[in-house]
Amino acid sequence: MFLWGTATASYQIEGGVTEGGRGVSIWDTFTREPGRVRDGRTGDVACDHYHRWPEDVALMADLGVNSYRLSIAWPRIQPEGRGPANQAGLDFYDRLTDALHERGILPAATLFHWDLPQALEDEGGWLNRDTPHRFAEYAALVADRLADRIPMWITLNEPFVHMVYGHALGAHAPGRALLLDALPVAHHQLLGHGLAVRALRERGAERVLITNNCTPVWPASDDPADLAAADAYDTLHNRLFNDPVLLGSYPDLSAYGVTLDCVRDGDLDLISAPLDGLGVNYYNPTRIAAPTTEGLPFTDTGVTGHPTTGFGWPVVPDGLRELLVGLRSRYGDALPPVYVTENGCSQPDLPGPDGVVDDQARIAYLEGHIDALEQARAEGVDVRGYYVWSLLDNFEWAEGFTQRFGLVHVDFATGKRTPKASYHWFRDRIATGGDRSDDANSPH
Repeated sequence: MFLWGTATASYQIEGGVTEGGRGVSIWDTFTREPGRVRDGRTGDVACDHYHRWPEDVALMADLGVNSYRLSIAWPRIQPEGRGPANQAGLDFYDRLTDALHERGILPAATLFHWDLPQALEDEGGWLNRDTPHRFAEYAALVADRLADRIPMWITLNEPFVHMVYGHALGAHAPGRALLLDALPVAHHQLLGHGLAVRALRERGAERVLITNNCTPVWPASDDPADLAAADAYDTLHNRLFNDPVLLGSYPDLSAYGVTLDCVRDGDLDLISAPLDGLGVNYYNPTRIAAPTTEGLPFTDTGVTGHPTTGFGWPVVPDGLRELLVGLRSRYGDALPPVYVTENGCSQPDLPGPDGVVDDQARIAYLEGHIDALEQARAEGVDVRGYYVWSLLDNFEWAEGFTQRFGLVHVDFATGKRTPKASYHWFRDRIATGGDRSDDANSPH
């Protein structure tokens, strides 16, 4: 069965940040610091999914998806990041899980989508080697309650982005600006992944993945300096997070004057434990030139000559095919089945006078990327799922509510949901496309 789904993240949609025993996350702290979020807003209410989840499950059922990728808020389960489970937090996800099953929708649960408990950040966060062990403890608590009904588990979402934006550049929570000194965050996240995989396996988890944000890297020219810079970017963005998981080794970073001194004996054996799939998030290619910024071995020049999203990101559907085929070429038999766990675009969507949100640009985006995915499958890549980002317009991190990615429009003043034209298009695409996988591409 090919999985057609949508995806969301806990802090971006849930709200209810002081309800049900939930603790404080790094995003609660970050959004209260002046100047951190473009519109000065927080995720305190977001889409109010914490209260309106039955309505959102009904929207998914009407959409016709057979899977939903949610994320579980660590601070709801362990308010201080350690210790016994908060039963009210587990109860929330228990009810949601059962409601999804009642509608024939398979939950795919992400354990970490960037909302680290603030209490752990106060102890060093992902720079502290103890945090991976706390993450495994949290994973065990969630799996003890839900592994019997959640068939697919994703340990981490986009550890590259959390490292770079949260710890190297300071644009996301927790707001550190360490540049290459943020590299221990990469290893400690991956160590947490490995420890969580073990905890999930011990509790009977059916399928376990990690989701990495990947990008095709295009050198700005054939100049050797640009080619070297592109290789450096590919190493730090793609290989730093895929190689340890799939090959059991880190790429050589010595050319960039850095080493991962935090790696200890046995770490890579944990990190490279076999997986049931690789989650891949794709948004756009990256064009790289020789460095112009001190402290970094490359410069992102931006991809030009293509339409752009509301974020200004280039729309390059064939980049998804290039990425998927490239992963298979690089990793060969070490590459497990692939799930495209995020793909979508922001647009300045507003209802028209008739109340209709006619987001034709998003329809064109989705159609192009699904076609590219089908081409990659035709070229032999074992892709088993596709999740649109996102079900709902939501709190878009440091951009606040200025970017809309949803298939469903949300009036953030009232919480009203309005399915967009893309929602109806995707429903028709699923219905007319049917199950495009054959027996060889079945997850079982």
